[in-house]
Amino acid sequence: MPYRDEQLTEEKVFKDPVHRYIHVRDRVIWDLVGTAEFQRLRRVKQLGTTNLTFHGAEHSRFNHSLGVYEIVRRILENFRDQPEWDPSERLVCLCAALLHDLGHGPFSHSFEKVFDLDHEEFTRAIILGDTEVNAVLRRVDEGFPQDVADVINKTYANKLVVSLISSQIDADRMDYLQRDAYFTGVSYGYFDMERILRVMRPLEDQLVIKESGMHAVEDYIMSRYQMYWQVYFHPVTRSAEVILTKILHRAMHLYHSEKYQFSLKPLHFESFFNKEISVEDYLKLDENIVYYYFQIWQEEEDEILANLCRRFVNRDLFKYIEFDPGNRYRELIELKEAFAEAGIDPTYYLEVDSSSDLPYDFYRPGEEEERLPIHLLFPNGELKELSRLSDIVEAISGKKRTDHKLYFPKDLIEQLPEESQAKKRILEILRG
Repeated sequence: MPYRDEQLTEEKVFKDPVHRYIHVRDRVIWDLVGTAEFQRLRRVKQLGTTNLTFHGAEHSRFNHSLGVYEIVRRILENFRDQPEWDPSERLVCLCAALLHDLGHGPFSHSFEKVFDLDHEEFTRAIILGDTEVNAVLRRVDEGFPQDVADVINKTYANKLVVSLISSQIDADRMDYLQRDAYFTGVSYGYFDMERILRVMRPLEDQLVIKESGMHAVEDYIMSRYQMYWQVYFHPVTRSAEVILTKILHRAMHLYHSEKYQFSLKPLHFESFFNKEISVEDYLKLDENIVYYYFQIWQEEEDEILANLCRRFVNRDLFKYIEFDPGNRYRELIELKEAFAEAGIDPTYYLEVDSSSDLPYDFYRPGEEEERLPIHLLFPNGELKELSRLSDIVEAISGKKRTDHKLYFPKDLIEQLPEESQAKKRILEILRG
């Protein structure tokens, strides 16, 4: 039997708190789970610094990746007898679902922002490089690693396959909303996924939803909206992200300074600081390693790096206020000047952070980024875009909500002498 079709002699299951069980029968999937690159995802948290806000959020990219695989597996079970579905695409769908987050680094998006990285590029590099994952995929077919990479890159010829993992209503979003809600302990992320899976249909180059499932999709859209504002954009989590990025920027600055010598040389960061990152170097860095350096750097001679690391490790985070830099840019300039005058470096201790989200935004001609809409399928074969039928979705379609916060170390400001003019001006601006 070809490796592509090989089945395990007995089905393997992972006990999962969200999906109850994750089922594996394909030898290819089981072998991929056992690779070093996939096991590394156990050491990368799904929600970065969110565990400093919601203490239960300790789940990993490994958990999530298995969950996305399981949702796609269930969708394809339902598609088995659908005339629009090509069963030969099954394995590439399952592999892409399992591996879609393979290139995430420690603290994911914060880390990417500092070093100008793209986790999707590293996902493709791992799949196509000299890795255990690549060796497994090549056993299917020499061109199979490229097929899997193309699905994740959204360049695969069959757009229906791509939409299973990347669209307005895909397996990736359906897993992370429920999984993140479960581990953070909030109730916002729950929706009737089983209902959505039952009413999903393959149609030409996209997934569509039977019209009878509209209310389940409305619930999903609102769950996403609530999770972003109550969990993903939580100001305390963002405070931790601000400190994390400041640590990395400070360490990189010191590394490029000829005068400074680290007590613990940042060997694992050197290729990142030099912007010469190999796949091998990338895979060596996970959150355990990052925490080790931060723990040691609490004792560094550089007071800024030591202070920021102490804050991050001990959860002594920056305070925040509402602050729109567009309306208060003069005050922001004054604040930076007052911080500098008081001996608090504004580069590392003052930050405006903005978050924004479009909960559901369908494509409009002329816009830069195409967001394919969710279509409802009627019994007569007619398709209608979701927001034209749903008052709930129409109310939030295309409406961008933005939130601005100013982060600062309240304790350092309070320690300034009472007679300090800089302190008085800082407090005056912060109090609005």
